[in-house]
Amino acid sequence: QVHLVESGGGLVQVGGSLRLSCVGSEINFRLKNAGWYHQAPGKQRELIATIAAGGAKEYADSVKGRFTISRDSAKRTLFLQMNSLKSEDTGVYSCFVGSAWGQGTQVTVSP
Repeated sequence: QVHLVESGGGLVQVGGSLRLSCVGSEINFRLKNAGWYHQAPGKQRELIATIAAGGAKEYADSVKGRFTISRDSAKRTLFLQMNSLKSEDTGVYSCFVGSAWGQGTQVTVSP
């Protein structure tokens, strides 16, 4: 069974940075679209960053200019570099690669 494991979440102050990782077993990252979702407390899940199999990247307006999605296909790892974090970035971040999903990692941005 294919699964993804996220890591890198934690507690950070406003203006700080975190780098999330998403490692996949038995997934060919080069052939899959991938991305990250963010679910803030009490809100619906939002798609915030995607990277297509061909490499094109897209971002939600809420993170554009602050977050960067990337992948290392050889290491079967998807990344989300998060800079200039805001309190509204608090929540659970989940990755997907193709049809595989991770369990989510918590990010808390404190004032």
